[in-house]
Amino acid sequence: MEVQATSKFVRMSPLKIRDVARVIRGKSAEEAMNLLRFIPRKSARLLAKTLKSAMANAENNNNLSADSLFISRILVDEGPAIKRFKPAARGSAHPFKKRTTHINIVLSDLASDEE
Repeated sequence: MEVQATSKFVRMSPLKIRDVARVIRGKSAEEAMNLLRFIPRKSARLLAKTLKSAMANAENNNNLSADSLFISRILVDEGPAIKRFKPAARGSAHPFKKRTTHINIVLSDLASDEE
């Protein structure tokens, strides 16, 4: 059985979130939460929030135990970018993007994976 949770329009660059997502990919849900708790980055807090939501979805909606869940997929996709301009020398302006991210975490049950 697969359970998922999604965070959309997160105000952080996908590259920064993918760095931390690589660390927890394929781990059990409890182990991933413990790892994220000690990573001192904003992206770790955002991933922990989404992972906690996926675990709650599994327990409340599908009656699955959090002990038997592992992370089968983490998708970190780019959302829409907010376009802004920064003042530069001699009256000119340099464009830049404030990027957003969509985070999708899919948890699988160990029991259904073995069958």
